Amino acid sequence: MRTLFIGNSHTYFNDMPKIFADICRKNGIDMQVTMLTQGGMGLDYHADNEQTRFNILFGDYDFIILQHVAHPMGEFSVMEEASDRIMEWIKQTRSKACFFMTWTEEDNEAFQKEMSSRYRKLADKYGCMVAPVGEKWWAHIHEHPEIDLYFEDRRHPSAEGSGLAAQTIYDTLFSL
Repeated sequence: MRTLFIGNSHTYFNDMPKIFADICRKNGIDMQVTMLTQGGMGLDYHADNEQTRFNILFGDYDFIILQHVAHPMGEFSVMEEASDRIMEWIKQTRSKACFFMTWTEEDNEAFQKEMSSRYRKLADKYGCMVAPVGEKWWAHIHEHPEIDLYFEDRRHPSAEGSGLAAQTIYDTLFSL
């Protein structure tokens, strides 16, 4: 199987796609991963990048994971317009799309509700999956405060945070 990750540093920190591939292998799934990431960039950057269109159309992916900029998230209209463009390409393939819902900064938990709502609204619009990483993130923090999911900058994931993201994406894709 093949998965394309499109995102930014929240995707590439700790090589999260490799962690995802390792989880797949432990569960008997041979998974190849490809990453199109650029630090600080959202789906609008990727929608304007010819490499994104080429990879979606010709990469023969089973899954395409879409992650928008998180800190700050910016205007919803920018995320939606970019998603519209990217989804048009995905519809031309056999790939299944999945939004990678990110988490808020450590001192901004209240914004998670809005962030989650934006990802769910788009998933509903396109009839695709959403991996609720941000929601699992905050639930995990409240259940296990001794485990630090944040990197020292308090925005990016620690190794444990990337592991939680990879596991949540795996669970979303393979609980079909």
